[in-house]
Amino acid sequence: MASGGHDGHLGAVYDARAPEDVAAIYDAWASTYDAEMAKAGYRHPAVGLALLARHLPRGAGPVLDAGCGTGLLGDWLGILGFAPVEGLDLSPGMLEVARRKGSYVRLHNLALGRELPFETGYFAGVISTGVFTTGHVGVEGLPELIRITRPGGVIVLTVKTTLWEAGFGAALGVQPSVQKGVHTDVKIVEQTDPYISMPGEPGTVPSLAVVLRRV
Repeated sequence: MASGGHDGHLGAVYDARAPEDVAAIYDAWASTYDAEMAKAGYRHPAVGLALLARHLPRGAGPVLDAGCGTGLLGDWLGILGFAPVEGLDLSPGMLEVARRKGSYVRLHNLALGRELPFETGYFAGVISTGVFTTGHVGVEGLPELIRITRPGGVIVLTVKTTLWEAGFGAALGVQPSVQKGVHTDVKIVEQTDPYISMPGEPGTVPSLAVVLRRV
């Protein structure tokens, strides 16, 4: 069993230490990812989508699905009237599955935590579910997502509680005594209680979801 308490592909991605390793594991996982996550009762996409619909008006766009994977959110975003929708992911294999679903106007093979090739303030909304977690992306992924969101726009993130407590919340000013690195260009407008993202997967560490408004 992997050190994160999970076997198989999930344990491997949690144990990965470099973006190229994460991408390779997801490439190998792409064909069975949807079925395996459904079996685990994966909640992040539904929670994130509900929060986005609560805080971003129907018809708003463009919207970025940051870390879109196989495109679990793509159809749902379209059904709720968000358009156009773009996606990015570091795994070409996952993006190919997403492409076949036909829910995105554009897909980008990119990694979070690096400079993104989008204009400042381009997106009305950004949603990123299951990305800010063990072995994936930490607080270093925040600045570019904030930059590419327009003033008044919404950013919805799910965050593993271990990351939140290790500095993610402080970077958003949740701990007022921590001033260094605080992002003053967003404010938290909603934050969920911790929840288990995969109830069918024993050992899952809780996560929370947060909604940010770009100011």
